[in-house]
Amino acid sequence: MRFQEMTWPLLREVSRDDTVVVAPIAACEQHSLHLPVFTDTILVTAVAEGVEQRLPKHVLLLPTQWLGASAHHLRFGATLSAEVDTHIDMLCDLLVPLVEDGHQRIMLLNGHGGNIDTMHVALRRLQTRYPRRQLTAASYWELAEKELAELTTGPRKQVGHACEIETAMIMALRPELVRRDQIKDDMIPVEPALRGLYISEDMKQRTRNGAVGYPEQATPEKGKAFLQAAIARTAEVVQALLKRPLPA
Repeated sequence: MRFQEMTWPLLREVSRDDTVVVAPIAACEQHSLHLPVFTDTILVTAVAEGVEQRLPKHVLLLPTQWLGASAHHLRFGATLSAEVDTHIDMLCDLLVPLVEDGHQRIMLLNGHGGNIDTMHVALRRLQTRYPRRQLTAASYWELAEKELAELTTGPRKQVGHACEIETAMIMALRPELVRRDQIKDDMIPVEPALRGLYISEDMKQRTRNGAVGYPEQATPEKGKAFLQAAIARTAEVVQALLKRPLPA
């Protein structure tokens, strides 16, 4: 079920007990020399639509919220960004009408690393107001971390930025948007002594060309496999949420 394609009477008929509202969130920001600025939005939308196609009677899919918290990319330009506090408010405002309308199980499905903190804070705010709702959030690559790692061939085994995984998935979904002649590996140096330390730096400070990872390893065939792995794992989580009792 796709929210934007339905009328209000049809949406009133959607089961509040047997449905998970999936709300994809993403970004519009620079993705190195070779990928389009809408990469995160294209990818998380494809994963979310794949889940809805697998579970059409149990997923109510919202339109993708494409404006993310991307200030750490602004020095490259080619980036649209909400302030952190604004993005938290946006996510709360997106979900409150759904919760007030009786929906009990909600998943923010994230496609952009800069949204992780904001979506967590947003749900922490809402949980105190709606303690009997199941409010959840995850990045698709966190849900499918093990499955994606098994499919990578480069040294980095998790999603970075314009990396092997993202590049391969765009190759599979929108090959005409990939500038193959501009694909260049771009990896942040490992500093073992700083293991576990969060360092607040922007992408201009951390990278040469605005990527994190090994996009030279990407192929369309890998992209199809990455996409199917992310869809299958996210669908598995949705099914588990449907079986999980609501908070007491």
